[in-house]
Amino acid sequence: MRVVIAEDSVLLRAGVQSLLSDVGIETVAAVGNGDDLLVAVREHRPDLVIADVRMPPTFTDEGLRAALAARKEVPGLPVLVVSQYVEGSYAVDLIAEGTSGVGYLLKERVADVAEFLAAVRRVAGGGSAIDPDVVAQMLARNRNPLEQLTAREREVLGEMAQGLSNTAIAKNLVVTQGAVENHISNIFAKLGLEASRDQNRRIRAVLTYLDSTTVRA
Repeated sequence: MRVVIAEDSVLLRAGVQSLLSDVGIETVAAVGNGDDLLVAVREHRPDLVIADVRMPPTFTDEGLRAALAARKEVPGLPVLVVSQYVEGSYAVDLIAEGTSGVGYLLKERVADVAEFLAAVRRVAGGGSAIDPDVVAQMLARNRNPLEQLTAREREVLGEMAQGLSNTAIAKNLVVTQGAVENHISNIFAKLGLEASRDQNRRIRAVLTYLDSTTVRA
């Protein structure tokens, strides 16, 4: 079996390569970003790609997007994603292509060497290895995201959707500005909106609200 590893952590990359080597699996390339992953796949045409989700330059979903691109270039290319996170939309895209030769494990599973190596062999052989926690999180994300908000948090989000400032929201709801800030922080957390230099969480929360209310209507 010939494998390409895409992982930005040098230590983890070397560790996975060592585990594979111990059982006779050859790593033909070990790279640290999505662009190099595509180059390696084109050059080596491996039997399996093992990829992290978050890699340079933005550490969001480059690895998963590169894995999807690799499967488009090499149809049926087995891909095993190993990550600390579940990236909802791209994970759905990966799995929606079919469960043949697809795996998505959380990194904590790598600690169980036997389980990890079994997943490697299963995915490379055309099977699947989907972490139960990944399935659970994906199912949860497919529900209306506003359902997990309290009534007050939905009120605050509705006011945000009208373009009101925190001060204006506090005045309308007759609460303190600090309370509004706490509600907004909870909204961001429950909707899975992490801080990012490239994206405005307030706008993303409002878009989620508008999308959900449009679907219900």
